[in-house]
Amino acid sequence: MSTKSKSIVNLKSSEKVANFLASNHLHKKDFAEMIGVTLSYVYNLIDNAIPFSTRGITLERIATVMDVLPEEFVEYKIPQEPIVIDESVEFLKDKQAEKGITTVQFLKSFPRKKRVEIVDILRGAKPIPLDWKELSLIAQVLDISKEEIYPYWESRLRQLLQTSGVNLQANNGLINAMFDCARNYVHS
Repeated sequence: MSTKSKSIVNLKSSEKVANFLASNHLHKKDFAEMIGVTLSYVYNLIDNAIPFSTRGITLERIATVMDVLPEEFVEYKIPQEPIVIDESVEFLKDKQAEKGITTVQFLKSFPRKKRVEIVDILRGAKPIPLDWKELSLIAQVLDISKEEIYPYWESRLRQLLQTSGVNLQANNGLINAMFDCARNYVHS
């Protein structure tokens, strides 16, 4: 009897994914790339050839792409420790919502190999990129000016410097000079 109830649960999650792909005209290959799995895995998931994933990362990526909470999948186990979403990621999500861009539309703006990384940023598993060019590309897709995104980049770099052992206060003059140069570069 427990096998039957489990297959019903699996069917519901599989159907959710199948319906999402159909309603968004999203090819299974694109979806597979966005969530970091193989195409055959997506086919098997939708066709119920395998049990629906219980892996937290996979479920969070699926939920992120679908613009739903992972808890909407009964297979999802809520992590012991809460996921903390960085304010820079919240800023990006707010801009995305402000522009009325779905996550699928947003992801399709990036090269295929970059999409799973963007999904991981949106779900809070990765911070915004330190690479200014990469961050600028994300900002450009969301129509965010360099001046608006710069403070988040600077804050991220300050965090990295501090966690790498740089005493920001002791090196205040050098740090400020470095960021003055960076600001001038960005504003030029």
